[in-house]
Amino acid sequence: MAKLQPLHPTVPLTAFNRGKASKIFAEVKKSGPTVVLKNNEPECVLLSPDDYNALIERVCDAELLHTAEERLKDYDPAKTIPFEEVAARNGIELATPNKTTKKTLDDARIGKDMSRPIGTVDELWNDLNT
Repeated sequence: MAKLQPLHPTVPLTAFNRGKASKIFAEVKKSGPTVVLKNNEPECVLLSPDDYNALIERVCDAELLHTAEERLKDYDPAKTIPFEEVAARNGIELATPNKTTKKTLDDARIGKDMSRPIGTVDELWNDLNT
């Protein structure tokens, strides 16, 4: 893993021993991530709960995108089975969609290639780092 370079505001670990924790936490919520230094080296990063949740969500999205890309590497449209055929093989009757539903489904598919992911892991990674 790459060594963390303090690009964000920093605070020495000793500031916590001096009773400044509340002030530091308030600043993290206001200004964003803060790197805690121990012996002038990055020791940890403080994040607000909102920033942490956003980061975890983006990481999970990147992992899902990677999984989808891996699964689509061997995707061959010629080997797929239409849903209607799967339902028929399993004795499932499908309700006939009304005109409104059919139009909505058709409109949702126009111009979309559902066999390709919307972005790549590299594109998402670059987005995370900008």
